[in-house]
Amino acid sequence: MSQTNLAFADLLATARHSAAHLELRDSYRIDKEAAEFGEWQTGWRPEPDPAAWWNEFHTWVRDATARGVVLRRARVVSEPASAYVRYEHDCTYQNIAAGESVRWLPRRKASDLALPGNDFWLFDDRLVMWNHFTGEGASAGPELDEREAVAKFCAEAFEAVWNRATPHDEYRI
Repeated sequence: MSQTNLAFADLLATARHSAAHLELRDSYRIDKEAAEFGEWQTGWRPEPDPAAWWNEFHTWVRDATARGVVLRRARVVSEPASAYVRYEHDCTYQNIAAGESVRWLPRRKASDLALPGNDFWLFDDRLVMWNHFTGEGASAGPELDEREAVAKFCAEAFEAVWNRATPHDEYRI
């Protein structure tokens, strides 16, 4: 397990009531997903059976939600959607099956919102884990931020997006 995953797993395991994830990019290059994304581009679609796709992330989410932690993910996306966002949309049922709630906000509807410059996870409205990426979409590593003002800003940004966003089952790509 990479240090990034270990840190995230620990943060989620110690979350008491909430974990919110804001995604702002239209493309990511996550090494473990690269092969699956390439297959998706040639017509492959994920299996509905959880045994075919369940991984440790899904277990972490399931365990957290079983403890009463509310997990929400909001994605701000360009339209028409990039191929990667369409791939994410096709696979989001996996996040939902694990216990996350997911919403989508077209970027044009976010223009008047104050948003941070990076994706983040916010744990219990107090701890921010920034997700930094290279220009090519590869992870540049996480950064933890415990500043109260930053956590408040991220919480407000997330809620603004969440309140405008469309639930996954209603969002059409």
